[in-house]
Amino acid sequence: MEVGGYGILKFTSQERCELYLFFHGETVLGNGIRTTLYVLLLAYCFFGLSAITARFFRSMENVVKQTREIVEFDPLTKTETVRHEKVWNYTIADITLLAFGTSFPQISLATIDAFRNLGELSAGGMGPGTLVGSAAFDLFPIHAVCVVVPKAGELKKISDIGVCLVELFWSFWAYIWLYIILEVWTPNMVTLLEALLTVLQFGLLLLHAYIQDKRWPYLSLPLERSERPENWVPEDSDPFNKEDGNYGGYSEIFQVGEESEVVDIFSIHSKRVIGLDYQEVSQVDVPESSDQSLTTEINVKRTYFFSVWKQQFLDVLKLESPKSSETDKIYLQMAKIFWHLILAPWRLLFAFVPPYHVAHGWIAFICSLIFISGIAYIVTKLTDLISCVTGINSYVIAFTALASGTSWPDLVASKIAAERQTTADSAVANIICSNSVNIYVGIGIPWLIDTAYNFIEYREPLHIPNAEGLSFSLLVFFSTSVGCIAVLVLRRLTLGAELGGPRLWAWLTSAYLILLWIIFVVLSSLRVSGKI
Repeated sequence: MEVGGYGILKFTSQERCELYLFFHGETVLGNGIRTTLYVLLLAYCFFGLSAITARFFRSMENVVKQTREIVEFDPLTKTETVRHEKVWNYTIADITLLAFGTSFPQISLATIDAFRNLGELSAGGMGPGTLVGSAAFDLFPIHAVCVVVPKAGELKKISDIGVCLVELFWSFWAYIWLYIILEVWTPNMVTLLEALLTVLQFGLLLLHAYIQDKRWPYLSLPLERSERPENWVPEDSDPFNKEDGNYGGYSEIFQVGEESEVVDIFSIHSKRVIGLDYQEVSQVDVPESSDQSLTTEINVKRTYFFSVWKQQFLDVLKLESPKSSETDKIYLQMAKIFWHLILAPWRLLFAFVPPYHVAHGWIAFICSLIFISGIAYIVTKLTDLISCVTGINSYVIAFTALASGTSWPDLVASKIAAERQTTADSAVANIICSNSVNIYVGIGIPWLIDTAYNFIEYREPLHIPNAEGLSFSLLVFFSTSVGCIAVLVLRRLTLGAELGGPRLWAWLTSAYLILLWIIFVVLSSLRVSGKI
């Protein structure tokens, strides 16, 4: 056994891996069998992340739609006017709920990695590796998907260039800042001050973006904003409509039926339930009159809430029966049933997430993040095992497999926004801001935890083994990022929009972005392997 790059234990092929997941008997199995088993379990965890994503986004939409009542009095007419104002600012919601929420799997993984290394003077490499790899996956493959998602010929442009430039600045600065820490300020180590400044810069990003969104004089860029949607998700769209193909096709697979009056966490939501908030009690099949007491109304809401929650568990056992005798239809139905059975354990587990209607979706939102953290912990254990059995450096696994798997919520979020938003703001903002969140929060908080512990316990900074390798990955990412932004600027100048357009140009852009990602992965892998 030897210490590989980024302070990760690297097992040679001659050594038997003594680590195990469930029981010690796993160690007597051949390396090939164990590798296959752990890889399949890792893929199954990624399916779990995909499944909880649907629940997470529905709860997030309810959070964003929250409004407050504003009463205005006109002294001239002596009349009162009541209007409803959204609680969440459009830009802040993009950066916090959307970007932070979709990056939560990577943040959880990095934080877990930090706690596992408490007491060590050297930082772990799984967290930074996953976050840098996730940034590359966000910027290149996810952008590649968003470019081709709009219908043929449909153009979707960024409406608020000013906010986008602010977000882009902080995204690029995040990686420049990380390079300064690793190579310039305190080479190969991180101090408590550096970690603290890293986290605080997320607050500066929020403040700067808010100032630009509100167009504060002298502090914002004098750039006009074109029309943009008021809501992150348009009110008249059905987020689980099977014709839309949202959530990567999962909604169609988990359909309970067109006529269903109930909802589970993966089903296509019927029109009767969609958008139902507890203020909209009239949609519930309970008679109601204008003089109904508050107690009765609360009972109606409670009854409906628990009936929906109960139905989530019942729907786990539901299978869609074939609707046609045609061979192709039967095969399709059998595939759906097979897929349903594979993910049934996840559906049963996630049924414990309360319905998203209560508390404006906050309870479901928090519970979803808790489940994501739990899956992230299992993923870290499986990564250790795969590295131990195969001898592959954990950093390579981190910025390839882990980065791609944990970035699924980012992919889903940007794809939904690119499909259903009239502009490209949320889709692009999620990609760019997720990269900022990855550094300021995803790397900043774990380093803050480790550096604070080391400062209190040892009065020593946190050492970053093989920081040169991580710096090299940052330089490659920065260089390829310039190529990505350049092609988006070119599309804006020639086609008038960042996303969509003629099918040929959309697919060429997509292929180009995928090529940039391959370049990043290959060069970073060769560096870790000592080939360059």
